[in-house]
Amino acid sequence: MLGSKGKLRRFKVAVEQGSNEDVTAFAEAVAATLGDPRSWIGGGNVRLQMVAGADKADFTVYLATRDTAGKMCQRGGTNIRINGVPYTSCRTTGQAIINLDRWRLSAKPYLNAKVPLATYRQYVVNHEVGHELGHRHEGCPKAGGPAPVMVQQTLTTRGCVPYAWPRRGNGFLTGPAR
Repeated sequence: MLGSKGKLRRFKVAVEQGSNEDVTAFAEAVAATLGDPRSWIGGGNVRLQMVAGADKADFTVYLATRDTAGKMCQRGGTNIRINGVPYTSCRTTGQAIINLDRWRLSAKPYLNAKVPLATYRQYVVNHEVGHELGHRHEGCPKAGGPAPVMVQQTLTTRGCVPYAWPRRGNGFLTGPAR
């Protein structure tokens, strides 16, 4: 169980077959991110529990190749293409879909700021799960400050600096609605 208070949300993890990614390693990375007190559980409003394949889950965190992610996101009403190529990750009902290209390569705002790949991975999990938990995109509250996790940091930090977590200090880091 991740977190100690709040509504319980159960999740599964899945990795696209043939992607050459280790489902156990991905599951461990997702659980470590979501179980961190800087993540969504830190506010005491939600508890998260990873469940096995046959168990009932509220949502699934998928790691999918860019083409599969593009198709899954499009079916859910979100176009993740940049210059014709599926680029970003997305959330559709019951699914946080992580684009394997971003998982392996990061994204320009993180690369330009020389932020480690592991930190980008924490960001993308927190961002897409944040959508599943009901959070919408946000803007940068203070130029040069940390970007709220609901800023679309894969594309731009909107004047903020990359930051992978929903919480900072004792509270949630939020920005203006977008």
